[in-house]
This record gives sequence, structure tokens and C-alpha cells, in this order.
Amino acid sequence: MKRRNFLINISAVLSGLAVTKTFAKMDHSMISGQMCGQNSANCKMGDNMHEHMHMNMNMTNTKTSQKLLPTSSFPKGLNLPLLANLKNESTKQGIFEATLNLKSVKISLIPELTTEFWTYNGMVPGPKIEVFEGDQVKITVKNDLSQPTTVHWHGLLIPADQDGNPQDEIPAGSSRIYEFTIPKGSAGTYWYHPHGHNTVAEQVYHGLAGTFIVRSKNDPLSDIPEQNWFFSDLKLTDKGQIANNSMADWMNGREGQFVLINGSYQPKIKVNGTTRIRIWNACSGRYLNLSIPGCDVYLVGSDGGLLAQPYLLNKPLLLTPAERAELVIIPKHSGLFYLQSISYDRGKMGDIPPEQDFILAELELNKADSFDLPTTLRQLPILGEPVAHKSIEYTEAMDMKEPRGNMIFLINGKRHDMSRVDLESKIHDVEEWTIINNSHMDHNFHIHGTQFIVLSHELNGVKTPPDYVALKDTINLRPHEKITLKMQQNFTGLRMYHCHIIEHETLGMMGQLLVK
Repeated sequence: MKRRNFLINISAVLSGLAVTKTFAKMDHSMISGQMCGQNSANCKMGDNMHEHMHMNMNMTNTKTSQKLLPTSSFPKGLNLPLLANLKNESTKQGIFEATLNLKSVKISLIPELTTEFWTYNGMVPGPKIEVFEGDQVKITVKNDLSQPTTVHWHGLLIPADQDGNPQDEIPAGSSRIYEFTIPKGSAGTYWYHPHGHNTVAEQVYHGLAGTFIVRSKNDPLSDIPEQNWFFSDLKLTDKGQIANNSMADWMNGREGQFVLINGSYQPKIKVNGTTRIRIWNACSGRYLNLSIPGCDVYLVGSDGGLLAQPYLLNKPLLLTPAERAELVIIPKHSGLFYLQSISYDRGKMGDIPPEQDFILAELELNKADSFDLPTTLRQLPILGEPVAHKSIEYTEAMDMKEPRGNMIFLINGKRHDMSRVDLESKIHDVEEWTIINNSHMDHNFHIHGTQFIVLSHELNGVKTPPDYVALKDTINLRPHEKITLKMQQNFTGLRMYHCHIIEHETLGMMGQLLVK
């Protein structure tokens, strides 16, 4: 298929609202895209055509004029809450059996205001699941929401029919049992969240997410005190209710005015000496560029568990939506410092404020005694030479019939279709995948059922190796960047791959891989 690039200037004339939306920078208006009909699965593109277009984005008043709660209204400075554990109902060794009940609850986070959340077991975030490699897991999920849902066990290497695909929804008022065995060698930091068709964005921003930790009985870092930092963001109206997605949310990915850690706003975190930190970015669209001052910061693990050896960070740690990391931080000083997210320009669309640094928490550091990390953490699996190659391309397009922002997001020129298989693989084949971001803004790539190794990044014709070797399931792509990955699927069945900016996957940036 041939592609055209065209310049788009958007003038959004919203009747009665007098709001004008334009692309903030000319270099951000270079969109590799096309005009698509509402029901077009495969958008047609012309040759070498550049156009200036003015378009109306017709959004309803409820989607564009919500008054938001000021950040000063939210209590802050409380001690970091611990994540509550999901109780194991089994008394048998090596078996984890539990229940997750999805239900709506009202929680008072702010004095005199009550917010309705959708929760797992009434908690925000949901309860922490902890198991060991080799454990058999059996979790009953009861859906007491008013819409269907699934539970996707993000990053876990489990059979496709247990992975919460959008094709396997649990109807409202129904339940199902997920059963799987945790593979040996898969210890790491995972999480769970909904993955229903056209409902995932709403369900996640209403609060549905929880942590899942797989432990090894031979963990080389088991003697280090451990903390969990689960990042999510919350967008509240001035009445304390969860806000609807705005046009900008659908275009760029939702970012709430409150960034929470373990459900707490700008908490106080005490770090007494050398500490291991598990970190999740469970935000819908927010990129976190984490700066931890006053410490030596070692990356020891990523999406797929421990690295082969510790990697000393000399710059902020960028975590895109759904990425995880394990750190060992060694305080060099005692005192109060601020955990911050450093501004990162990911090329957002529309008339939006510039990116800024912002405070996430107050760190109370206690200087560490001298500490020597192990020089070797694990032996990473060795994948053989690829026997197949796949290439996917991210693009964006205007669709004036799409009511959620007039933008759609495509893979290989196609919008996600539940009835279409986009790619096929053979079980156990080692494959090389090339992911190309042919758009003006950052997107990331996530695939179900496997973990990959990044072979190279290529930008502006310059190819570079990754800073470190790791097993990952989610990776960022800058505008016009190409990333080459190596992976292997070891279960048959249907798998999803997509951008994990949740609004973008909902608006089409998702494909389906059939493993035979």
C-alpha cells in the first residue's frame, strides 16, 4: 500500500463553546495519515499528496467543558500506603486460589467529597497478588459492573485463552475462573487490568488495575528491603467525580490532574538505606520520567524480570504507560528530597500547556552504609537466529465520523477489527519484528504472551544498540523511530499487540496475532 503525508491544521469550532484547537507546533502537524470513513477497516491512501485542511471537531458539551478539581483540594504528604495483599484461599503448597470481585464503590479521598470508583474487591488500586514461579493459580472473577469486562494478566507468560483477550469478555453480572501455571524463570513485576472491547479506557480510568508479583525462591536481591510504587493518575471534576475523557484525552492519552502512588497524592516516602523499589506506570497515557535525587540508582529489572547485571542510571528513568522497572536505590545523603517526573515532550496534539517537571512525592532519605550489589543477577534466555520476520507501522489519521476526538490510530493502515487476524506465527519460532512509528508523536508497543529483547533503535538514519539488554513486553517509540525486536511465542492461540496509550488502542492502534 502506498502512503501520503499531509499537513493538517485543525480549527475546532465548537458551537456555543468558542474553543479553538490547533496543533501547537508546525513540526507536530506533520502527520503520516489519511482521511478514513467511519467503518473503513483498511484506509485508502493516495500518492505524494500534501494538503492544508481545516476541520471541525464536533464534541458534546459533556466531553469538553468539565470543570476540574484544583490540585490544592487533595490531601497530600501522608505516608506512602502499603499495597494490600489478595488473600490466598488455598492451604495447599504451590497453589494460589483467590477471588476478585469487580464492583462500584464510593470512596472519600477528599474531605466532604465522595468519588465513585470501579474496583477490584473495593480497593484502589486493586489487591496485590504474590505468587512463586511454578505455582498453580486459580482466580475467580465476579463481574458486578454494569458492562462486560476481562482481566488481562499483563506480561505473564500464560495460555491465550486465560489472558483476558477482548474476545473473552465476562458479561455484566457473570463470573469466570482464570487458571494458569506460572512458568519457571518468569519471576518479575507484572500487573492486571481490563482489556474489554471499547470499554478498557473507561474501566481503567475508573480505577480498575492491580499489581501481580512473581517471586523466585533463588532471588539474588531477596535480602534487600523492598517497596512498591504503583503510579496511576486520577482526573476529577470539581464535584469530585471521575471526569469523562476530553477531546485532548482521546487524541493524546488521558492525563489526570492527580498522579497517585499506591492511591496517595504526593505521599511521604521513607527510604532507610539501600532499598529495592518495584515501579509500575499504570497511567492511561502519561509518561513518567523519574528523577530520584540524592541516591545512586541502579536498574536491576524491567518488564520481564531481573537484568543480567545491574545498570547504573545516569539520567531520569522514562517509563511509558504499562512499563515496569525494578530499582535498587542507595541513598548518598540523609534529608528531604523530592521524587519528580522531569518534563518529556512526546509530541501531543492540540492547544495544550508545555510539559513541565512535577513533584510526585517527598523522599525522606537515610544515608546507606556501603553496599555491594551482585555483579550478576541472572542468566537471560538465549534466543536463536530468527526464522521469520514481521513489520508493523504505526500511523494516525483524521476521521470526522469518530466522535471521540476525530482521530484514529492505525497499524499497517488498518484499524483494529475483532473479526480479523492480522498476522500469523508458528509456535516456538524465533521471530524478528520491526516496529516503525511513522507519526508525529510517541507511541509505545506492547505484545501479549511473550517477552522480547530489543536488538536496535534507529532514528534519523542512525542505528544504535539498547543501553542494556532486558526482557520486555512494552517499549517506547519516538516519532519516526524504528525498533527491531526478537521474540518467540510458546503458546498457541490469539494474541493482541498494540500501543498501550489506552485511548490509542481503543481508537484502533491494535492488531491480532494468531499463533499456530
